[in-house]
Amino acid sequence: MPALEPITGFRVVASPEGLDGARWTGEAVSIIRIAPDEALGLGASAVAVDDPDAIIEAETGFVGASLDGNQRRALAAHVDWKLPMEPGALGQGKIAGVPARLLVGTPSLLVTQAAYADELRSRLGW
Repeated sequence: MPALEPITGFRVVASPEGLDGARWTGEAVSIIRIAPDEALGLGASAVAVDDPDAIIEAETGFVGASLDGNQRRALAAHVDWKLPMEPGALGQGKIAGVPARLLVGTPSLLVTQAAYADELRSRLGW
């Protein structure tokens, strides 16, 4: 059974070009592009962005679970949208009625805000 664990990293708001060229440091960094001008670097220990107006803040408000292919596919019963299947693709929306994101990979990463962790666990039966 997957486990939602705390994830730290950095939230960056910058020009799209600045984010495209961002240099993330850390082990097993997962980049989630929330918007063209905003990204989460989960697992990052540092980030450098070539944008003088960039806002870079430490992020501690998320939890995540690593999912294998079967676990990722099982989420389909808990969403009203089509789960992405391509590696590197990001799906965002409600999973079991809880705002969450799914970054497809091997393994995939299910992410939600820490405040929603208990509710997501309960609704998914974890």
